[in-house]
This record gives sequence, C-alpha cells and structure tokens, in this order.
Amino acid sequence: MSIQSTISIKNTTKIFNQGSSNEVVALKDINLEIKPHEFVSLIGPSGCGKSTLLRLVADLIVPTVGEITVNGKSARRARVEQDYGFVFQAATLYDWRTVTKNVQLPLELMGYSREERKHKAQEMLELVELGDFGNHYPWQLSGGMQQRVSIARSLAFDPPILLMDEPFGALDEMTRERMNLELQNIWDRTDTTILFVTHSIPEAVFLSSRVVMLSPRPGRIAEIVDVDLPMPRINEAREDPHYFELVNHLRDTLRKIEGEDG
Repeated sequence: MSIQSTISIKNTTKIFNQGSSNEVVALKDINLEIKPHEFVSLIGPSGCGKSTLLRLVADLIVPTVGEITVNGKSARRARVEQDYGFVFQAATLYDWRTVTKNVQLPLELMGYSREERKHKAQEMLELVELGDFGNHYPWQLSGGMQQRVSIARSLAFDPPILLMDEPFGALDEMTRERMNLELQNIWDRTDTTILFVTHSIPEAVFLSSRVVMLSPRPGRIAEIVDVDLPMPRINEAREDPHYFELVNHLRDTLRKIEGEDG
C-alpha cells in the first residue's frame, strides 16, 4: 500500500502579472511529492522561486496552473484548518509579550484554555531548550534564541507540517550550525514533516532527507538528491566524506544550471 503524500505539488506553474508587460513566470511545471516525516530542502540560485513555492504550499498565494494538496486537502483548506506552522527568516515575535505569551499566541487564537496554553507553551520551550526563559521578553534574547521561540510557537499546536523560509539566514555561522543541530533534534523527536528553504547547500545536505534543486527562473526542478547520511545527524556528519561528496555534487549542479542559463 503506497503512503499518501503529506504535500503534493502537481503540474504547478506560477505567473505574476499575467498578461501584462511586466509578466514574470516564477515557477513552471513543478511536480513534487513529500512523504510524512520527510525533511525536504529547496535550494537554487537567487530568484529561482524557492520562497514562492513555499508560499504556494502555504496558500499565501495561489498557483496560476496546477494543483497543490496538503494533508490530502486543498492548500486553502489546510491553511484554514491550521495544518502547518510557518517560520520566517525573521523571528516575528511581539516585543511586548513574554516568551511564553508569544508561544501561546496561536493557542489563544484557537481557543485553548488557559491551563492548556500554559502547559503546551512550557512543553514547547523545553523542546527548544528555553524552558527557563518563559518570563523573558524577545529583546532580551539573542537572535538564535528568538528563532527557537519562533519554532516553539509554530509547533505549539502540533502541526503535522512545518514550512520554513530561510529561518537561519541572518544568523552568524556558529549560531546557524547550532540551530541546525537543534532543528534536527526537534524533527527527530516529533512526527513533523518539514519543507525548508535555504541558500546554503551545506545546510541543506546536513538537515535533509532530500534536497530539491531548482533551476534559474522560471524555476523548474533541476534535480532531486537523496541524502543517505545516518540519522539523526550530529556535528560529525559534517566530516563524513559522503557529506562532502553530496555538497560538491550539488555545487557542481548549481554551477551547471547557472551556466546553461547564462
């Protein structure tokens, strides 16, 4: 019996300003199936449509052509029924709310009781190793800690899917590597399916079960690479010769498709 895809993208094209003089074909003929508990990264040159594809899955924009289903539902229904959490590049926390109150926000909007909100927020803060920081305010935390709060908030209502748009792009290299490890740990300890956008090939290889390379605009799927490194990943995985093979292969692919575009 085949496993139903958590995210299914079929024959999807996105055109902005269709029919006008400044029409832009951002994505063309995208077909991608993501299974439950996969960690899939989208990479490719700037402007190739990585974030656009993520926004299509999230129903923040709609496809010009094609069909997207999330958890067996239309993308619109999945959004309304809150089947996913979304983590942006900026943590987007409210400075006037404590860390706990920030994590509780989606639970408040969904009508959870005060006791349920308190328990779930603390559980999620423990998961991201910030259990002692509930009474702090975002401005009292480092950038990496703020992103962990953002992840905790996105996971607070137990979404089966986490959509992440370059969440570590603004962090320094050491903090970014530490956040990669923490995200791996969170993913390993939950049943969450993750779709992750990044510009970093090493980050994509370290985190993912599969990496999807998009071509220059209009973005098409140039290659899908299975990352067959042992799970869960630890820092030593970055020293594995096969890790370097995969990183170099994807870099060569990127250079090739950029050369073809030029």
